[in-house]
Amino acid sequence: MKYYGIIDCDNCYVSCERVFRPDLEHRAVVVLSNNDGCVVARSNEAKALGIKAGMPFYQMKQQFAGFDITALSSNYELYGEMTARVVSLIRKEAPHYFRYSIDECFVVLDESSDLKQWGELLHQKIKRYVGMPVSIGIARNKTLAKMASHFAKRYSGYRHCCLIDSDSKREKALSLYPINEVWGIGRRYSARLREHGIETALDFAQRSESWVNMTFRNIVLMRTWRELNGHDVVPDEHLSHKKSICTSRSFAANISDLPTLHTHVANFASRCAEKLRRQQTVASVVGVFINTNTFRDDLEQYWNFEEVRLATPSSSSLTIIQAAHSALERVFRRGFEYKKAGVIVTGISPDGAIEQDLFATDSAKEQKLRQLDSAIDLINRRIGSETVVVGSQQYAQKDADGKHTTFAASLKRDHKSKNPTTRWSEIIKLF
Repeated sequence: MKYYGIIDCDNCYVSCERVFRPDLEHRAVVVLSNNDGCVVARSNEAKALGIKAGMPFYQMKQQFAGFDITALSSNYELYGEMTARVVSLIRKEAPHYFRYSIDECFVVLDESSDLKQWGELLHQKIKRYVGMPVSIGIARNKTLAKMASHFAKRYSGYRHCCLIDSDSKREKALSLYPINEVWGIGRRYSARLREHGIETALDFAQRSESWVNMTFRNIVLMRTWRELNGHDVVPDEHLSHKKSICTSRSFAANISDLPTLHTHVANFASRCAEKLRRQQTVASVVGVFINTNTFRDDLEQYWNFEEVRLATPSSSSLTIIQAAHSALERVFRRGFEYKKAGVIVTGISPDGAIEQDLFATDSAKEQKLRQLDSAIDLINRRIGSETVVVGSQQYAQKDADGKHTTFAASLKRDHKSKNPTTRWSEIIKLF
């Protein structure tokens, strides 16, 4: 019988930082969003203090003044490198795997081996080789494996690996699991389920299939109900690629001019293109949204979204940046102060699965764009993220004399750690 395992990096961003900062062990640590806006990751010690995910950084400093809390700017280059090392070890121990997110990876296992021991040994290997703690959940389907990883993370008695391999264990786990924590049930549906007296995963699993179907008529919820009852119905391909990819940021200060927005949107579009190439997919639609600061009642408000359909699905940075700029120019309105923008790519499909449109860009040009992207990706992997970028990704800045223009990234990251694994200039020096 087939089993699924999920390997989840504990407090991923904080754990990545602690690998090179052992002085942060057993201390309250938070990692901030881009532009140091709000808390996106917390150590267990920070959680114990009452720091909530999503809390604005300035509020945290006010509310927890006097506490010994280390705040770090997000360093996705470091996190991507460290989690890639974790995945490389997983790949050696479980040939059948698929990455679900930056800090989670599913594996397919055969019950012929001692699965509990396998999980415990994998945790030990990753901790010894990479320095990252992980929690592992194993069960007969993906939803129950996610649930098992929850228990492995929270109870030390499992020794970092929880195995649900019988109906009695399944029912016990369901009875202890809040309905809002179940994978596949969002905030809206958990609220509706509670209206029907459903508080735990077991309460939901014990309802009849016809009741679930008649009450909600939702295929995702129906799949979740079946998985909670022990069936394996979530397909692997449902997890392997995202249906959409979004990159968005709140700006450090309001922006009113189009050229600066152009640069931000170019950076967001480039990130989306990189993610598409990483998972070997292409997108057919590129969308852009911009909005003003909704917390500023003294300012006039505006929000808009526009999308551009590509003649041929692509993962080319240049193609997606050009489409994003076209969409931005349609939604931009002068006279407003913008606080946030984002790029969303949709219509995602495996690379090479769609034939080229008869009226699309010729194949020779598309091939050149692929070669260009491959060269840029290779350089950035070897030397450091954003070593080579598209010209429109750079922000124009005047020197102190006001006569010369320079170009640089302007993302606010006042507390960013170094990248000792990907940048020669930041390698650790022992003496």
